[in-house]
Amino acid sequence: MISKPARLLLAMMTLVAAPAFAQNVATVNGKPIPAAKVDQMVKQVVAQGRATDSPQLRDAIKKDLIGREVLIQEADKQNIGARADVKAAIDNARQSIIINAMLADYVKKNPIKDAEIKAEYDKYKSQVGEKEYRARHILVTTEDEAKAMISKLKAGAKFEELAKQSKDGSAANGGDLDWASPANYVPEFSKAMTALQKGAITETPVKTQYGYHVIKLEDVRAAKVPALEEVKQQVAEQLQQRQLAQYRESLVKKAKIQ
Repeated sequence: MISKPARLLLAMMTLVAAPAFAQNVATVNGKPIPAAKVDQMVKQVVAQGRATDSPQLRDAIKKDLIGREVLIQEADKQNIGARADVKAAIDNARQSIIINAMLADYVKKNPIKDAEIKAEYDKYKSQVGEKEYRARHILVTTEDEAKAMISKLKAGAKFEELAKQSKDGSAANGGDLDWASPANYVPEFSKAMTALQKGAITETPVKTQYGYHVIKLEDVRAAKVPALEEVKQQVAEQLQQRQLAQYRESLVKKAKIQ
């Protein structure tokens, strides 16, 4: 029979041990897996929108951590971590984690403002213009080839058929370039295309850095520009990437590189 002092001591030991046990979700070969580690991974998964916090998620993460602990213990037994290639990979991973954390801090301290997003959106709208054009073209190497194409077209040849000889990817589609803003093309091409009437073909070859073009204007329509709210997040991300690239470049310029 256990004496009263012994029962009291046992109860006190139980009270002390219980919180310590609750701090770990499992022990693998004597190595504890802290409950805090499960909490951390649950937060990461939930933050990424991959799942919601639930007993099932926590159980899956617990099993994953146990499996990883078993594997890392075996890898340590085999001294895998001492290999040169593994050390190099660990160093690269360490650099990436630290750099990403630093850049995340920079983004938090330097958020993209609504005024910057609006200015970028307005700039995009001005570049797109008020109209979109659907054109076909035939791209050839020499001016004489382009002139020969124009002569054949005037004689009644079908543009789509001649465009199969175009030396770019549009040949498979009869030279069709689909709907696009003039800003999508090099200036010489845009100028010649926008000067055409619907259904007309350029009278003379159009020279660009790619060669000589014969252009046919199929149609014109009002430009379809999405509302700011529809693309706000996309514009913000583009500005953020540009901001980070500038930050990186500024650090490189300050560095003493020999």
